[in-house]
Order: sequence, then structure tokens, then C-alpha cells
Amino acid sequence: MQTVKVYASLGSNQGAPEENLNEALARLETYGEDITLTRMSEYYETEPQDKTDQPWFLNQVVELEVDPEIWSPEGLLSAFQAIEAQMGRQRTEPKGPRPIDIDMLLWEGLEQQTGYLDLPHPGMLQRAFVLVPLKEIAPDLKIGGKKLDQLLAKIDYKIEGKKIWQSQPEQ
Repeated sequence: MQTVKVYASLGSNQGAPEENLNEALARLETYGEDITLTRMSEYYETEPQDKTDQPWFLNQVVELEVDPEIWSPEGLLSAFQAIEAQMGRQRTEPKGPRPIDIDMLLWEGLEQQTGYLDLPHPGMLQRAFVLVPLKEIAPDLKIGGKKLDQLLAKIDYKIEGKKIWQSQPEQ
């Protein structure tokens, strides 16, 4: 079976965030042996971005190996959204609190701008809570020809242990 690497970011700030992240990954693994969880970062407690009047998030990044003959990027995104819905995610408040958020960051060898699924994920380069755990599991990864350290150097953030603060971009 030929596989591609897919990187995804998970976040939660409602209920029991650690349990939510674990449940989302367990649900994803039940989709079949054509999706394999190969690496996962540690959990990072992260300051909310954009909408700051909400609880901090627990975030992590995972690496999956996916059979591209069975899964398209859009199909896998639909699976992510189905898991979010099963776990109670409601999309009534953009950037608001949520029990689970699963974002596809990268699909190996693919760049696309469709409006439904843009890859690489358009917001990831401005988010320390994505790049720090991504660097943990894929330290040699390059995005747009740049190393993760180079991308992180462009962000105003602070990390202490597994806690990440990030300045809000100017509007």
C-alpha cells in the first residue's frame, strides 16, 4: 500500500480537553487501516487567538499515513468534520470555544487553493501553537522551502515548558 503523510492539528477548550483530543484520535483510527497514526506531539496549553475571551486551548499536532487511493484530501477533511460533529462541535461562533477542532495542515506533495480546502493550511504559518508541535514531530519538515525554525522566528510568541503565549496580530 502506497501512503502519503498528512499532518493535522487538534485543539480543545471545552469539557475535558485532554480526553477530547484522545477521543478524536480514537475515532479517527476507527475509520480503518488505511489511516494510521504514526506520530503525535505532546499537548501544549495555548492562548486563544483571534477571539481571546475564552478558555485556553489544549493543542497537539499529529502525523498520519493515509492511502491516497482510498482517501482524497477532501474526503479526509469530511471525516475530520464528522468527528467534530459527533463530539458536539457546533459552528455557531467563528473562532469560539469548542470541544474539538481538527484542521488538516499538510498533505504530502500537495499544494492547492480551492476555498474549501487550502493546503498548506493558510493560517498555520502565523500560529506558534501549530508550528511548535509540528516541529516536535517533524523537525526537518520544510514549508514553502523554509524550515520550521525560520517560520517560528517570524512569530511573536513565548513558550515555557508546554505553555505557549502568542501576541495578537495587529488588525
